[in-house]
Amino acid sequence: MKPAGAMIITGGGRGIGAATARLAAKRGYAVCINFLSDRVSADRVVQDIRDEGGTAIAVPGDVAVEKDVLHLFGSCDRSLGPLAALVNNAGIVTTASRVEAMGMERLQRMFATNVVGPFLCAREAIRRMSTKHGGKGGAIVNVSSGAARLGSPGEWVDYAASKGAIDTMTIGLSKELAEEGIRVNCVRPGFVNTGIHAGAGEPDRIERLRASIPLQRGGEPEEVARAILWLLSDEASYSTGAILDVTGGR
Repeated sequence: MKPAGAMIITGGGRGIGAATARLAAKRGYAVCINFLSDRVSADRVVQDIRDEGGTAIAVPGDVAVEKDVLHLFGSCDRSLGPLAALVNNAGIVTTASRVEAMGMERLQRMFATNVVGPFLCAREAIRRMSTKHGGKGGAIVNVSSGAARLGSPGEWVDYAASKGAIDTMTIGLSKELAEEGIRVNCVRPGFVNTGIHAGAGEPDRIERLRASIPLQRGGEPEEVARAILWLLSDEASYSTGAILDVTGGR
């Protein structure tokens, strides 16, 4: 298989990020998996990839902290070579709340991780991949959420708003970079069977809302990963600024 180059996946140790890392390695990418605190899960993904003959490393760091982002990209440069792709996947959600009950700490953390982090990572990717800066081009996929369309009233308006910012970032950045060899697209997952709902205090949320999903089930991380890898691939060579819903029709 022709080497596809290096890929950074933020939040790559679990859920959609882990599924994307495994699939990316099968497609020939050397994968740099970023994680915040769960080293065990990230190392497991790395080992799985290596066991199948792929190349992967795991790098800790908080995408909301600039020095951590610089360390992440520097580690990828040194260990895996030129960057070809970035998947801005890291994101957080917290317990359900109406807006009038949200504290400043929650809001700052939500937007720092879900919005500032992807901007910092995109900035570093552009500096490496843009033909304007001597790069060979590449692709960025941002992971948004179906919540950006629905607003998540009474639960996570802050989370939905942060993902709405990612949608807008995708559109603007795709136009900004179109002549510099970088395509920028976005995947909007719906209810996916990962640990994010349990982490937000409602492990049975997908089952509770299953009837509202036209396909009548939650999605699997691998289904989102396939959409991400398609947008990164040459098969999507004429797609930039696209927002692809992977929501089961909801």
